[in-house]
Amino acid sequence: MPRSVNPMRERIAEPQGAALLPRHKVSVQFFQLAEPLQPYFTALYSTVVECEAGARLTDFLHPEWAALRFTEGPVALACVGPGEMFPHWPFIANGPTSKSIRFALARCRTWGLGLRPAGWAKFIDAPADELADRTVDGSAHPAFARFAPLLGRVVGAGGDAEDIAGRINDFLMRLVGQSVPNEQQILACQQALRDPEISGVAQLGERLGMTPRSLGRLCRRYFGFSPKLLLRRQRFLRSLAQFMTDPSSTWIGAMDGQYHDQAQFVREFRAFMGLSPRQYAAMPHPILKPIMQQRMADQGVAPPRLDLPTIMRYQPGESPNRASGD
Repeated sequence: MPRSVNPMRERIAEPQGAALLPRHKVSVQFFQLAEPLQPYFTALYSTVVECEAGARLTDFLHPEWAALRFTEGPVALACVGPGEMFPHWPFIANGPTSKSIRFALARCRTWGLGLRPAGWAKFIDAPADELADRTVDGSAHPAFARFAPLLGRVVGAGGDAEDIAGRINDFLMRLVGQSVPNEQQILACQQALRDPEISGVAQLGERLGMTPRSLGRLCRRYFGFSPKLLLRRQRFLRSLAQFMTDPSSTWIGAMDGQYHDQAQFVREFRAFMGLSPRQYAAMPHPILKPIMQQRMADQGVAPPRLDLPTIMRYQPGESPNRASGD
């Protein structure tokens, strides 16, 4: 049973206003994995948090695909959806989410990597809906066993960020050759969900040439949720991306065109994030703000960045060779 955190021992900066934030610095680096890995993983990122001793920075992760996070330093406190945050593990894995993950970080370095639905199909031997909206100890849960050795390549590894990123890339390249069931359908669905013109389940099924029943099975098995919820989530994330990445944007201006009115948007916001748009906007986002653009690109609701250094240059049939990055 998760233990609660003694408030006398942990000083957490609750995200209610900038005045409550301790002195801090957050540094983020992104790396594009080798091309053969890109259909299965999002960009790799390193987040270094520096803050006062005993303090933590709190923020909210928006709904996302499955993710793997490896932490060197004090473990994160976190909670999916409403509830009390509790101590997690050096290797945190989560399934796809339809709720925000509230988390708090002390002074640490965290490596994060998203697992797209095609990656789930390729590497995880469990239905995505069984692990949806859940965090687990990636070092102990059998679904993530193949990724457990990555923790040792990150914690205490030494070297600079590019060197560690290269080690992670090398490890993943050794796994990439295995076959993927239903890969073409999954990749097509990944792409279709990015299309803002698709607004309904029937339209999505028509695009993919699938019956409603087959589409529902595919989405729950590899995407974690029903097609209807996935479309709702993409609509919400497009709105959130517009607001968070455009300093001049307002919530009204950021609302996706598929929303009927502001009231519907507010209801959806509360359903996904657990708070109102006004509450969310009033909070500081010391960790998410520097990485929001890339995270939204990973979810297919913002343009991809073209300036990420590529860790490896790899040609099929050749041994991967480390590049200096560009």
